[in-house]
Amino acid sequence: MLVDKPETKIVVGLMSGTSVDGVDACLVKIHPDLSIEFIDGILYSFPDEIKKNIFKLFQNQTSTEQICWMNFVLGECFAQAALDVIKKAGLTPEKVDLIGSHGQTIFHKPQDEFIDGINKKSTLQIGEASVISERTGITTVYDFRTADIAAGGQGAPLVSFFDEVFFKKNNKTRAVQNIGGIANVTVVGSNFPSFAFDTGPGNVFIDYCSNKFFNQPYDKDGMLADQGIISNEWLDALLNLDYYKKNPPKTTGRELFNLDYIETSLINAPENPYDIIATITHLTAMTIFKAYKDFIFPVASLDQIILGGGGAFNPVLVDMIKNLFGRKLEILQHEDFGIPDEFKEAIAFALLAYTAYYRIPNNIPSCTGARHQKVLGKFSFK
Repeated sequence: MLVDKPETKIVVGLMSGTSVDGVDACLVKIHPDLSIEFIDGILYSFPDEIKKNIFKLFQNQTSTEQICWMNFVLGECFAQAALDVIKKAGLTPEKVDLIGSHGQTIFHKPQDEFIDGINKKSTLQIGEASVISERTGITTVYDFRTADIAAGGQGAPLVSFFDEVFFKKNNKTRAVQNIGGIANVTVVGSNFPSFAFDTGPGNVFIDYCSNKFFNQPYDKDGMLADQGIISNEWLDALLNLDYYKKNPPKTTGRELFNLDYIETSLINAPENPYDIIATITHLTAMTIFKAYKDFIFPVASLDQIILGGGGAFNPVLVDMIKNLFGRKLEILQHEDFGIPDEFKEAIAFALLAYTAYYRIPNNIPSCTGARHQKVLGKFSFK
């Protein structure tokens, strides 16, 4: 039963993004003032066959039957991730109050498009919450994006709620830049409503080509990009994409930056695979910079950029970003604020679960484009 007066809760946050590295699972303590204490975290790696099937879902190489059973299979994976992080922290499930599970996005279509006059705007995350709550015995909050889309929003970025709670302080104007599979930014300050949008590809193109050409899941420490030369001609062609010119609020994902997009783009790529990695790494940096130049700098004078996500661990990419912005603008990372970067999004979904439990509106309409505030999240009770 939902209760009205907020109390301190122990919450698990679960997140799997477009990179499909696995499930980021964190355990946190959340207080009524929405301050957060990090307790522990793990990465639960998907078994190989399950990971392959997730990519089949992304690539639409699947059936309704497969979507059905993958929903339950991923529910088992998310449940195990929750149990693993609880055990690592030295606790038992009985000591945990809530789980907030993002699930695995398999399709996200936030644009208006109609069939028989009815809008097809939609999103779908799987990873059955009934399985999670049954296996763990913990009330699970899930399916956060749909309520925002129903209210006319993009259903993303939802982490903007965490960014506003955590970073909108000290009279600083900050851009919180996540570089996951897809890159997104939240801009917070005291003189304007927070706003957010996806800037474009983060690691999705880099990871694919690292695997294709070097049999590596990602470009560790930017070592592949560091050995290549940027092809400006190919880079210019890659930058000629309508999405980059579209005004926020906007979101994107593997529906645009998918296998067909990448393979078509590679037709005109340089022959040297190191040059390919160097160029697409610079593509991520350039699309971030151009997004700021076109959509952020005209309305906000930034004090700081805060980098997060897997891309923040790529020193070559980070140096590219710093060189584009110039050294006068302070560029920090989440660790500078005491946030373990690899668990930032999982922490955010723990916060979304906590606020949903207490019926606290937890979307930011100025970030997602929703018509009004909503309480995001559905419940599967223990």
